[in-house]
Order: sequence, then structure tokens, then C-alpha cells
Amino acid sequence: MRSLKLSGMVDALQEQLTQPSMSTMSFEERMGLLVDRGVSSRDDRRRTRLLSLAQLKYPQATIEDVDTRRRRGVERGPITTLALGDWIKTGHTVIINGATGCCKTWLACALGQYACRRGHTVVYMRTPRLAEELRVLHGSGGFGKWLLQLAKTDVLILDDWALAPLDASTRADLLEVIDDRAGSKGTIINSQLPEEHWHSWIGDVTIADAMLDRLLQTTCGIVLKGDSIRRPKVKPTGEQSTQSASET
Repeated sequence: MRSLKLSGMVDALQEQLTQPSMSTMSFEERMGLLVDRGVSSRDDRRRTRLLSLAQLKYPQATIEDVDTRRRRGVERGPITTLALGDWIKTGHTVIINGATGCCKTWLACALGQYACRRGHTVVYMRTPRLAEELRVLHGSGGFGKWLLQLAKTDVLILDDWALAPLDASTRADLLEVIDDRAGSKGTIINSQLPEEHWHSWIGDVTIADAMLDRLLQTTCGIVLKGDSIRRPKVKPTGEQSTQSASET
């Protein structure tokens, strides 16, 4: 079993050998327990590897912990339905809109984390950094290989979409990425900018038409509301925190 790398079954067998009650079970029953443990161990290792490869900004984010308070404008039911649905296999684009600091990235990571738990491959990327990363890939000759790998990825998370201007080269490369995924792979886009303004942000009319035609074929929209969680609460005049008072 060790030579076959069945470490989960090895651990289960060692546990069985220390439990006298196991002697009352049949060979088939004990073997069934070993196989079940081996499968569970293999699945756990795969999930751990997928989460590591995803490079999520918030790997600890889970759909079970989604903030469903009314001021956020999101309910647990629709989020759970989305997570459990076939949006990845059908190539849907999940668009998460909202002001800065209202947990768009956290929610996208929660959906990505759950996709990993279901055995899907996920990649998290920040759109403003694409230009620099693509220049490095083109310079090293690795762009083609990277594009093929990304085309096979089940879920692509594009965070901070439309936050920074696109140059001509990045615009063309981004179209290639989106074209490879259209209708076959899932994409999550986080943006402060409403969809109706994306065309002008992309800049080139022809590329914008092609990109949005592919992205918006089948979409699921989530709009988050409320104040930024990073914004400090304003204290009444004259009230100081303990730290501030100790520093003055």
C-alpha cells in the first residue's frame, strides 16, 4: 500500500491493528473501511492542493460564513443555490458589483473556495496587475503555455475589474482569455463599475463588443450594498479610544 501511495489506507490499517474490536469484523468489512478511508484521504489531499493552486486572497472565506445581513443586500438562499448549481460547467459569468469595501472579493473567494471543495480548479487574479504579469509572460515566452493552462481552469476570478485603464496589449490578451472560456468555463468578475460602463472602460470598440458578447452570454448578478467594512466608525465629539488617549 505504501508503494502505491495509499497513505490513507495505511493509516486506517494501523488504527485497526490497535483496536481489539476489529477482530470481530469480517475481512470484507475491514477492507471496506480501509477503502473508504483511502478515498476520503485522497479527496482531502486533492482539495488541499486545489486551494493552494487557486491562490485566493481570502482562502479562509466560505459560503457558510457569508454575511446575509439586510444592509448587504444578499441572502443566503440564492448564494447557496448558486454555489451548488452548474454555473461552472455551463460557462456562466458571475458578476459581483458594489462599492469598495463591501466584501466583493471575500464573496468571490468564498465561491472559489467552495468550487475547490467540489473538485474544480480555480485561479484568482487581480485585473490591475494583468499588464505587468502579461509583459513578463510575453518576455519569457511563456504566454502560450499560460493561456492553455488558464483555458483548462474551471473557475477564473477576475478581481478589481475596471479599476485601472487597459493598454492595447493587455486588452487583446484579455480577449483571448475570455474567448477561451466562453460558454464552457465559469468566470467571476468583481467590479465597482456597473456593466453598462464596461464598454467605454475597455476602450477599443471592436474588442469591447467581442469581449462583452462572450462575457455576458449567460450571467448571474450579485449587487452588494452597505458601507465599507474598512471605513472607521466615527466617534462622537470628545470621545477617544483607549489607544488614542494613551498616545496623547
